[in-house]
Amino acid sequence: MNSTFSTELPVNATPLQLDSALTAQVITLGNALKAKGWTVSSAESCTGGGVAFVFTSVSGSSDWFNQSWVTYSNEAKRTVLGVNENTLTQYGAVSQQTVEEMARGVRRNSGAELVVTVSGIAGPSGGSADKPVGTVWFGFLCGEQSEQIKQVFSGNREQVRSAAITFAVNHLVKMLSEN
Repeated sequence: MNSTFSTELPVNATPLQLDSALTAQVITLGNALKAKGWTVSSAESCTGGGVAFVFTSVSGSSDWFNQSWVTYSNEAKRTVLGVNENTLTQYGAVSQQTVEEMARGVRRNSGAELVVTVSGIAGPSGGSADKPVGTVWFGFLCGEQSEQIKQVFSGNREQVRSAAITFAVNHLVKMLSEN
């Protein structure tokens, strides 16, 4: 069987690219982690590995980026990260409780000192009155400090995902600078 693969992007495709500000933040994050002798790990849902992508987009990230999981389904959140079924049933995948449990699972599985988890509704479907499209919950662990933050971003699916990735990186830098 003969297969041909094209490296050409479709005319309407837009490759994910880092802007200079995000790249600078990732470099700042990496330098701070190296200085502390720490690593970062992540688990993502709506961003589909975008946070891990930006981490690995800078040279030398193997010195400070440990590992990542894309736990898009509730089943993956439960089986891979240990999110409690009752948490998912009672609060949903897009909740403070879920990203907190995801973060504990990432820490348990990776041993990373810095952790970020992301779960949200990028759209265009899936939103509700309580959780509109653009709602994203983040879970962070920095040493012993734990934070869960809700953001509601506007825009289309890619804009929401991009904003979530940028927020995650910026908040990691902020937490690390305060720790």
